[in-house]
Amino acid sequence: MAKITAAEVGKLRKATGAGMMDCKKALVEAEGDFDKAIDILRKKGQKVAAKRADRDSSEGVAAAKVNADNTAGVAIVLGCETDFVGKNESFVSLAKDFAELAINYNSKEEFLAADFGGMTVAEKLTEQTGVIGEKIDINAFEKIEAAYVGSYVHINKIAAVVGLSAKVDNADTLAKDLAMQIASMGATTLSYKDFDPAFVASETEARIAAIEKENEELVRLGKTLKNVPQYISMSQLSEEVLAKAEEDAKAQLAAEGKPEKIWDRILPGKMERFISDNTTLDKEQCLLDQDFIKDEKSTVAKYVSSFGDVEVTGFKRVSLG
Repeated sequence: MAKITAAEVGKLRKATGAGMMDCKKALVEAEGDFDKAIDILRKKGQKVAAKRADRDSSEGVAAAKVNADNTAGVAIVLGCETDFVGKNESFVSLAKDFAELAINYNSKEEFLAADFGGMTVAEKLTEQTGVIGEKIDINAFEKIEAAYVGSYVHINKIAAVVGLSAKVDNADTLAKDLAMQIASMGATTLSYKDFDPAFVASETEARIAAIEKENEELVRLGKTLKNVPQYISMSQLSEEVLAKAEEDAKAQLAAEGKPEKIWDRILPGKMERFISDNTTLDKEQCLLDQDFIKDEKSTVAKYVSSFGDVEVTGFKRVSLG
């Protein structure tokens, strides 16, 4: 039997991340052959991975990386089974190392096949499954390219990358603020103009039904009823709809006995309220139409326009779960 030194065990541990006892056992089984010991640990990882393939890896770490000239960004999620593992320093470090590598590839498939310290990323995931004893996987991989790209990571749970059409002055500030907005508010698209009409119609029907049902309970409890919107997106507010809303507002002012000479001062606020009440879908899902988190009196679109001739070309968001 080959004599296994502490230095050899330490070297194998550093190379694989496996525990001291697992490294020693692998070296003993391999009779001191370092490469064979690595292979033994990999096979152990394959066995553990096969047993845990159907497990839910909903915990983990979200990470983002932008290249040196800010023209490409990637966001990934390295998933595991428990929050305990997800918070482990070595696991967080591995996620960041993966993100550093992922920036060089355009798809999850390419990334998984990439070299990572003498093995593929996929093989490293299998190895770490054996080391940690939990299912380890790349649960999300998103990449964007643009004239300027920025990113933001929220406590290792959510990562966002966003692209701008030009590298304007203070582009770093704009991109970071936008990525923070995306991470915080969970937009799914850029503008209400991107919505499919059938989706908006279906969502409108569902939301109105939900509020009406909730109001039935509020009536029973003797509480104030919630406003039932006619619409939920700016895509539904045609010129005809807005014109009728204005006529209704004027009729209300007349019924209240407000002098017609002051209507021009009141109508803008009423129309603004009408639009706000009837664009809830946009504010939830459309980045440019959301209220800006750092100044709720402004929309994201207005904030972007304050930086000059620049547009948001796209964004990606990944999160645990």
